[in-house]
Amino acid sequence: MNCKTRLDPASLDALAHDLDQLRLAINSQVGERDARHICRVRGTAQAAAISGRGLLMFGFGPVSWVLGVLSLATAKIVENMEVGHNVMHGQYDWMNDPTLNSQSYEWDIVCDGDHWRHSHNVQHHDHTNIVGKDHDYGYGMLRLTESQRWSPWNLLQPLWYLLLAINFQWGVAIHDIKIGRYLKRRMGKEEFRQRMRPFLRKAGRQLFKDYVLFPALAFWQWPRVLLGNLLANLIRNLWTNAIIFCGHFTTDAHTYSREEVRNESRGQWYLRQIQGSSNLEGGRWFHLLSGHLSHQIEHHLFPDLPAPRYAEIAPQVREICARYGIHYNTGSFWKQYWGVLLRMARHSLPTRPRLAAQGS
Repeated sequence: MNCKTRLDPASLDALAHDLDQLRLAINSQVGERDARHICRVRGTAQAAAISGRGLLMFGFGPVSWVLGVLSLATAKIVENMEVGHNVMHGQYDWMNDPTLNSQSYEWDIVCDGDHWRHSHNVQHHDHTNIVGKDHDYGYGMLRLTESQRWSPWNLLQPLWYLLLAINFQWGVAIHDIKIGRYLKRRMGKEEFRQRMRPFLRKAGRQLFKDYVLFPALAFWQWPRVLLGNLLANLIRNLWTNAIIFCGHFTTDAHTYSREEVRNESRGQWYLRQIQGSSNLEGGRWFHLLSGHLSHQIEHHLFPDLPAPRYAEIAPQVREICARYGIHYNTGSFWKQYWGVLLRMARHSLPTRPRLAAQGS
């Protein structure tokens, strides 16, 4: 595992200046091309959803069923990753399109949009990989650093991870409800009910749509539609979980303590985003299906830039990192995912005293 890079104040200021200049240069180019991209991708996702649902509802035989499942799963992945996630970051607010407004967009997932905007845009991106403040770190289920207290519960981390991956949209959905706080009596019943209401409304609509409405519309073969919708959601859950975990929890992704980020400068914030993130290498379609979160480093540096721009600026970000001696954490999907699994397995066991002093 690569050690954290430590920079002196002058180097940190220079790093911040270089990245700020890069952001200004790219932001000045944002315009029509980016608008065409998001509209085209949204249309593609909608067409794939119509095609998938049509094949499931009106097709016959295993071939049309498999094609329907894959088409619907692709639609859900693209809508969640390239459209929903990026729109809700405010990447396309400049278009003044009410259907692409970051504050009102609702995606095809059981997680309420407002809950996600708070837990992700605020808590995660402001406090990336700060143990105890970034509640996305381990999702309250997994121990991924020696800084987290070990318990016998952690011995079953492979099982907890499998359950989280299969039900990932639900894990994301309940994240901002803070169920743990309620169970520990750190939250009153009224506040808990208020947090639950948006989740129950959104989850109810999603469940009704996928598991009641569309199967009922194809009542003559409703089991085919029901099972197809279930499998499409499962594929989406497994894929999004893998991409997100690869972007945050590889062996070379560093964590930070609250003390380390006290009075953090802009340069230190940039450095933390780089060292707490991991990139994935692949082709154009791979980047699209990942919502360009395959460029997690660039996304954490500039979360409100249109995501397709990340591939353009990645070589420049990498060059800046090399200039300051900062490790640019990138690799193939399987290399990075294997690193995630190794990290999870390592921290499922009690920390040995020697390792505890080294941190993560």
